[in-house]
Amino acid sequence: MTAARTLNFASRHRDAEMTRARLPRGGLYAITDGPRADLIEACAAAIEGGAAMLQYRDKTRDSARRRDEAQALAALCAHRDIPLIVNDDIQLAASVGAGVHLGEDDGDIAHARRRLGENAIIGVSCYDSLDRARALAAAGADYLAFGAFFASPTKPQARVATPQLLRDAKSLGVPLVAIGGITPENGAMLIDAGADFLAAISAVFGANDVREAARSFAALFGPAHS
Repeated sequence: MTAARTLNFASRHRDAEMTRARLPRGGLYAITDGPRADLIEACAAAIEGGAAMLQYRDKTRDSARRRDEAQALAALCAHRDIPLIVNDDIQLAASVGAGVHLGEDDGDIAHARRRLGENAIIGVSCYDSLDRARALAAAGADYLAFGAFFASPTKPQARVATPQLLRDAKSLGVPLVAIGGITPENGAMLIDAGADFLAAISAVFGANDVREAARSFAALFGPAHS
């Protein structure tokens, strides 16, 4: 490796470490469930309950509403000092100063990094594939999401992941997110297997009491999170 390439590699490594330092040490990763009249209030309740990170997920094409909601959530998360991640939409993430979560059809990490900057959090879906996780970790992903671990009402046809996948992925040295049908009752086994974050959609935002649902998840990570 030439001196220039060595310096470039070292610089990218430092940038990745700085970005990951912006991630919480672990906890509930609350993911919104599409259009709802009380979106901002529900997200505030999830954060009050102990959510460590929030993802804005809305698959509709109402760009004006999505932009307004993302801006409001960016302000909320900045005030509460937690990261906001936008699902799938690099342009929307850039417009509100958020990070982005990318699935397999949502663009690549290099493009997102150029658009969002070196300090943005860029997470990726790895589904049930350790090979995909290994490649995306090398490409600079800030967290790797695996799932579904259990039957998911949001994605009933999702690929199935196992706790062993989390154990195997620990050696990649990148924070791990578990997603898919996770509840406070089944989440502890995934933390034990190596998940740094438990991602939940319906188990939080479909609950009658969003704050209490978030608190039940946060309690799985110990007193510092609840």
